[in-house]
Amino acid sequence: MKQYRLLKKQEWDIDDHFWNYYTKLVRETVIPYQWEILNDRIPDSEPSHGIDNFRIAAKDMDGNFYGEVFQDSDVAKWLEAVGNILMLKRDEDLEAKADEAIAIIERAQEPDGYLNTYFSIEAPEKKWTNVLECHELYCAGHFIEGAISYYLATGKEKVYKIALRLADHICDVFGPEEKKLHGYPGHQEIEIALLKLYDVSGEKRYLELSKYFIDTRGTNQFFEEEFEKRNRICQWTNCEVEYPNRWYNQFPYTYYNQFHLPVREQEEPVGHAVRGLYMYTAMADLAARTKDQELFCACRKIWNNIVTRQMYITGGVGSTHSGEAFTTDYDLPNDTNYAETCASIGLLFFAQKMLKTEVDNTYGDTMERALYNTILGGMNYEGNRFFYVNPLEVVPETCSGNTERNHVKPTRQKWFSCACCPPNIARTIGGLWQYIYTANEDSVFVHLYIGGKGKIELSGNELEIHQETSYPWGDTIHFDIKSTKEKEASVAFRIPSWSSTYTLELDGEEVSTPKNESGYVIVKGDWSKGRKVKLQLDMTPRLMEANQKVHYNAGRIAITRGPIVYCLEEYDNGKYLNQLTIDTKAKPEEIPSKDWQDVVVIQTKGYRKKPGDERELYALYQEGEEEVKLTAVPYFLWNNRSDGEMLVWMRSGR
Repeated sequence: MKQYRLLKKQEWDIDDHFWNYYTKLVRETVIPYQWEILNDRIPDSEPSHGIDNFRIAAKDMDGNFYGEVFQDSDVAKWLEAVGNILMLKRDEDLEAKADEAIAIIERAQEPDGYLNTYFSIEAPEKKWTNVLECHELYCAGHFIEGAISYYLATGKEKVYKIALRLADHICDVFGPEEKKLHGYPGHQEIEIALLKLYDVSGEKRYLELSKYFIDTRGTNQFFEEEFEKRNRICQWTNCEVEYPNRWYNQFPYTYYNQFHLPVREQEEPVGHAVRGLYMYTAMADLAARTKDQELFCACRKIWNNIVTRQMYITGGVGSTHSGEAFTTDYDLPNDTNYAETCASIGLLFFAQKMLKTEVDNTYGDTMERALYNTILGGMNYEGNRFFYVNPLEVVPETCSGNTERNHVKPTRQKWFSCACCPPNIARTIGGLWQYIYTANEDSVFVHLYIGGKGKIELSGNELEIHQETSYPWGDTIHFDIKSTKEKEASVAFRIPSWSSTYTLELDGEEVSTPKNESGYVIVKGDWSKGRKVKLQLDMTPRLMEANQKVHYNAGRIAITRGPIVYCLEEYDNGKYLNQLTIDTKAKPEEIPSKDWQDVVVIQTKGYRKKPGDERELYALYQEGEEEVKLTAVPYFLWNNRSDGEMLVWMRSGR
C-alpha cells in the first residue's frame, strides 16, 4: 500500500479571495454568534443551555440538564472551531471566551476523568450502561478533537490535560481485557479523535483503542447484552421496548448503527449517514496508518457505492429523514431528502483520509462538490442562520403542512434543538487548509484549488508553493514553485472530472503530458531556480442529466459550472418553478451577480406553461407556453435574498 501524508499547519496558509471572506466570517461572526447561542443570549432562537449544563455539572450553579443527551458536543465543536481559527491568527477576544469555557469544563470533569454533563447531573449511576444510545463516546470524541485544536493553536495545556484525563478514563473502561467493557460507540466519532490524540501525544494506547473500536464492531453481542442489563429500557422513551434504538427509523438497528457486519465485510453505506461517514473516515485513516489492505478495500467499496449511486449532485448524502440515513442505490428524491450538512462534512473527512492511501481525482472532485454546494449552503451569507437539511426542491407551503416534509425548512434557522451542523460548519471552514495538498517523499499532490502559500517538506528537500486563483468563478490557477535543493521532485495537479478540456503550462510552455488514470497531470523536474505553472480549466456551463435509475429526475436537467451547482429561485423566476422548461439548445449566458460580489449567475432561455383554470383542482390539458429568461444562482446561495421556491432539477425541452 502506498502512503501519503497530510500537511502540518506550519506548511500552508490560505490566502484566497473566495475563502478569505468565509474565514473572516467564521472569526468575526459565526463563532461569536454561536457563543451567544451556547449561552442562551439570542432572542427567539432554539435554546441551547450548552454552557449552563457545564456550569451545573461544575456546581457553579443549580439546575437540571437541558437538551439532547449529546448537548455537550455543540460546545466541543465550537471549541474546535475556535482552535482552528486561532491556528490561522491569534485573537484575544476568542481566546478569552474559549478560556472561560475551558475553566468551566475543567471544574465539571470528575476526578477519574469522566466528562459528560447529562450523566454527571441527571444519572451518575448510569454511566456507560447505554453506550448504544447515549453518545458518551461521541461527546468525548468531539471534546478531544476540540481540545487538540485549541492546544495546538495556543500552546495552553489546561484543555489538553482535560482531554488526556478523559481519554485515559475511556482506555480504562473499554478494551479487550477481562474486566473492561467489550463495546464500541453507538455514534461513531471517538475513533477519529483517538487517532488525532495519538499523533499529538505519541501514546500508543490511544491508537490501539481506536483500532479496537473498529475491529470489534459487529463481532459480538455487546449492545444486546447491555440492553438486557438495563431491562430493555430505551433512553428516548424511558419505557421497555422490543429492540434498542428502534424508536424513530424503519431500519434494523444493526444496520442503522453499522454493526450488522464486521467492518471489513461491509461493502456499501447503510444506516445513519453521519455515524457511517465518521466510521468510514476512521477506517480509512487506520488503514493508511497500519497498511491494512483489507480494511482499505472495504473503504474503497463503500466509497464507490456512495459517489456512484447514493450521492446528490450537490454532494449531499443520506436521502431519507427516517433515521437521517442512506437508503438504497439511486434513491435520491429531491423534495423529501435529508442530506444533512454534517453528512457532507463527513464525506469531506472520508475523502481526505482516503487520500492518505490513494491519489485519485474522485476524492478531490467529491471534496469540492460537497464543500462548494452543501457545506457552504448549510449557512447563510451573513453567518447567522443555518440549514440542517439540504433539499434540492422546495415549495415552502408544503414543508410545514406535510409531515413527510416538515423536516425540510424553507428558510435557514437561528439554531436547532439538535444543533450538530452549525458548529460543524465553523470548525470545517477554519480547518480547510488541511484538505488542499498531500505529500510523500518526493512529490506534492494538489487536490483543491484554493489560494495560499507555504513550504511543503519532502525528503531532503522543501517545495515553496504560492497558489493564486479566482476559483471557483475563474478558470485559471497560477503556481509559483521553488525548491530549496537542486533535487528532482514532482507536483501533481488534479484535473477535475467536470473539466472536459484543460491546458497546463510550465514557464509559458504547454505541458504535453496527459493526465494519468487517476486524473492528475504530473510535472517532474528540478524546481530550485523557481518555476511557474499555469493551469486553465473548462468552466463552460454544463447541462447535466441523472442516471435513468434516478426516477425522480427523469426528463430533467441540472446546471453546473465548474464545481458549482446552480438552482432556480422564485425570487428571480416567479412562483411555480416546476412549470418552467429549460431550452437545452440555447447557450447559457454567464453574467456577474447583482447581489453578491464576484459571483457568476447563469441566464438562459426557457418556457413557462400558461396556467390552466385555477378554480378547478383538475381540468382538461391546454397547450400553450411563453418564452422566458431563466436565471440560475449558485445552490449554496439560495434563500439568502428572500423566502420562496427553489429547484435544482428543472424540466428540459426543445
